This record gives sequence, structure tokens and C-alpha cells, in this order.
Amino acid sequence: MTHDCLFCRIASGETDTELLHRTDTLVAFRDIKPSAPVHLLIVPKKHIRSINDLDESDREIVGNIVFTAGELAKRMSVAQSGYRLFFNVEKGGGQEIFHLHLHLIGGWN
Repeated sequence: MTHDCLFCRIASGETDTELLHRTDTLVAFRDIKPSAPVHLLIVPKKHIRSINDLDESDREIVGNIVFTAGELAKRMSVAQSGYRLFFNVEKGGGQEIFHLHLHLIGGWN
């Protein structure tokens, strides 16, 4: 955990962020600046700066993030209507918080 990282503080319970999902390895919560009716962030508890910083030992974490996204899409009632999953990578790719996170967005009519 990195104490100056907002997502590390959220994952460790140091903020009042409402967690929609929590396991030993990840958390999920609503984006504070949503770009869709449903906009969730799925964040590993392990501090990984970006996709570029993954190593072989992170394969299971990334798999858990993607499978959790599918579960959350069902819970948020967007699985059948459709949704997007994406990682922003580095500043040029739109990453603003440098802690790996997957966006789940959907809910449009």
C-alpha cells in the first residue's frame, strides 16, 4: 500500500467510500465523476501503478478484476443491455490516478 495513493486508502478502508464489492484482493466502488449512468471502478488492493507495471505474479489479480466486472454488470442490471470495460494506461491514455483500475460503464438507453 502507498499512503499517498487515493485508491490504496480507499481499498484499505481509510475513506468513507461506499464499497459495492470487496474481496481479499480487490474492491469496487462508484466513480466520483461518472461518464455513464453506471460507472464503477474495480481496483486491486495491491498497488500496481498501471498496466505497464504488471508482472507475471499479477495474472490472477487481473483475471479477478475482469470476472468481478462481469458479476457487477449483472448486479447493476447492465449485463444484458451492454456495457464497456476499459483500462486507461498512463497520462497519454487518460489515466489520472496511478493505481491500476478497470472502468465498468453502462446503463444507457
